Amino acid sequence: MRLAKRLERLPPYLFVEMSRKIAQKRAQGVNVISFAIGDPDLPTPPHIVEALRTASLDPANHRYPETEGLPQLRRAIAAWYRRRFGVELDPDEEVLPLIGSKEGIGHMALCLIDPGDIALVPDPGYPVYAMGTIIAGGEPYYLPLREENGFLPDLSQVPSQVLARAKVLWINYPNNPTGAVADLKFFEQVVHFAQQNDLVVCHDAPYTEVTFDGYEAPSFLQVPGAKEVGVEFHSFSKSYNMTGWRIGMAVGNARLIRALRDVKSNLDSGIPQAIQLMAIAALEGPQECIAQHNAVYQRRRDLLVQTLRDLGLRVQPPLASLYIWARVPEGDTSLSFTQRLLDEVAVVVTPGSGYGPSGEGYIRLSLTVPEEDFQEGLRRLQSFRRSGKV
Repeated sequence: MRLAKRLERLPPYLFVEMSRKIAQKRAQGVNVISFAIGDPDLPTPPHIVEALRTASLDPANHRYPETEGLPQLRRAIAAWYRRRFGVELDPDEEVLPLIGSKEGIGHMALCLIDPGDIALVPDPGYPVYAMGTIIAGGEPYYLPLREENGFLPDLSQVPSQVLARAKVLWINYPNNPTGAVADLKFFEQVVHFAQQNDLVVCHDAPYTEVTFDGYEAPSFLQVPGAKEVGVEFHSFSKSYNMTGWRIGMAVGNARLIRALRDVKSNLDSGIPQAIQLMAIAALEGPQECIAQHNAVYQRRRDLLVQTLRDLGLRVQPPLASLYIWARVPEGDTSLSFTQRLLDEVAVVVTPGSGYGPSGEGYIRLSLTVPEEDFQEGLRRLQSFRRSGKV
């Protein structure tokens, strides 16, 4: 049996490896508290679940869906973008529902990358940008995100020989894993850079609605010229606690949306229609649930930031996202500190090095921990300090 050589270039997916370690500890009878994975613990709002229940009883929703999604869902997405960002989208040409944004991100590489092409990807960054590139036969070129630069890439430092082979620039704000945010001035610089270098821009934006302290995150597509050079990926997962239902969207440049639709039509059979109707209920129904969820996350953010500071870690409260990005103490690496927490107090965090070389020296903690476990996790972190382990 011979497998494709591309598999040899793929490391184990970060969260699969984390889940394996957690399972090993739990199999040993250890009660592990995990801050590792950004999967909202709060339930999907009841009116959205009710829409699914009703739709699931209709036999029309028991059949194959269309790749391009229901017209009424595409219209609802376009209307939401108009209300939220003031961005006008053609629902037939510039909107494509996805089986979760991760699926669209992975498939987008197949639309853009030929063997030998380069994709510019953030470092640290969501691993799928680089992994999708590798699966398509391309090479990721990592753009360091430095704390002193607000975790924004310095595009002026990309070598000319790299730009000559680059096809796409991936950006992600509010950012995973750092929690950093970007303003419209940065997005304007990105559009100009893309125009100068004949690049496609792919902006991954699933955290625009998870914000704190009155902050409102912009859309990349608000910038003049953005639709001419790129697309934006969004998701229902974090805004409405719908990770398990697997639904998102890509919006923006019509040619890129058509290309993604063509790839998807050959590789998947679309989103179940009942879930599409559920998504419509999310977009068109009451939105108070978002503020309610964010209030829970903000309270957790403040408690966790203080606890980490008491441990001696350097950390700034993020204005958005579901994550705390903290610098580990002197003398530790990301992995050694992560391993000590797991071994000594059975708390799991994600090593920053898992998100790329520039993530070394940091850890990521998620705010999506059920309340009882969250409080227990805080107590364990505090006991780690009292035991003199830091």
